[in-house]
Amino acid sequence: MPRSLTEWIDRFVAYLRYERNASEHTVRNYESDLRLFLHYLTHALDGAARPEPELSQIDNLTIREFLGRLHQAGNKKSSTARRLATIRSFMKFLSREGVVQSNPAKLVASPRQERRLPDFLAIEAVTALVEAPDQASILGRRDQAIMELLYATGLRASELAGLDLGDLDMNERLVRVLGKGRKERLVPFGRKAGEAMDHYLQVRRGIAAQAGKCPAAATASEAVFLNARGARLSTRSLGKIIDKYVVRLAQHLKVHPHTLRHTFATHMLDAGADLRSIQEMLGHESLSTTQKYTHVSTEQLVRVYQAAHPRARKR
Repeated sequence: MPRSLTEWIDRFVAYLRYERNASEHTVRNYESDLRLFLHYLTHALDGAARPEPELSQIDNLTIREFLGRLHQAGNKKSSTARRLATIRSFMKFLSREGVVQSNPAKLVASPRQERRLPDFLAIEAVTALVEAPDQASILGRRDQAIMELLYATGLRASELAGLDLGDLDMNERLVRVLGKGRKERLVPFGRKAGEAMDHYLQVRRGIAAQAGKCPAAATASEAVFLNARGARLSTRSLGKIIDKYVVRLAQHLKVHPHTLRHTFATHMLDAGADLRSIQEMLGHESLSTTQKYTHVSTEQLVRVYQAAHPRARKR
């Protein structure tokens, strides 16, 4: 049975990975947050090391002081709230294991979040972006397939990077996605994305041929999207690919893979798709989460109002 805080953090990380089947991205975030909390507890303001506290010594005041330190360091409210949520989950785990009597993090209120609409692209901007790659090159075909599929399906970057060839049904234009909590869903994609994927899959073998030159490529034989060395493309590389074309188009926009997810949801909603269907395609458990990811344009609101309200119709 672990005794120290460090040992219990290791035990909790293993629990997330092997019992909860959490994604590696989630596990990394939880572990990073808890290591930061541990560093705070074991270092004084002047940086001098101090002994690890007993688990029973960690109370709501300790956690509030940690959040205050994060605020002083300039952390965003969203980051602070995530770290509090991590500590809550960890202390809940300790309580369930009988290590602590109660969860002190439950007594700490989350920072009030700013209500901020997600970024999304206009149809003209996203069209220019997905059509920017050079189709005469193998990597250009790959890059277009990546952006077309992101925009066509609303997949998360980690979900796209994790796709295997067996997850694609090119005849029915469906992709099987393993989302958060290891939950599977089927998401359709349209003709443009299908054509881009067909073009890429025709040349993918040329990228896979690099597998012998890269040790990491040995485990990527089934990966849909490969890097130039034949290894599975990472989520960080996806972001760099999109950045490259944004710069090339001289668009002064902050665009990342999640922007295309927001854009997918917004354009679907603007075109009349119901929120429940969008929720299913995005893989959200809660409809309220989908509502935050979507943004109805003012023009669409005016169109809906004028078409639906009896006193707004033109005579």
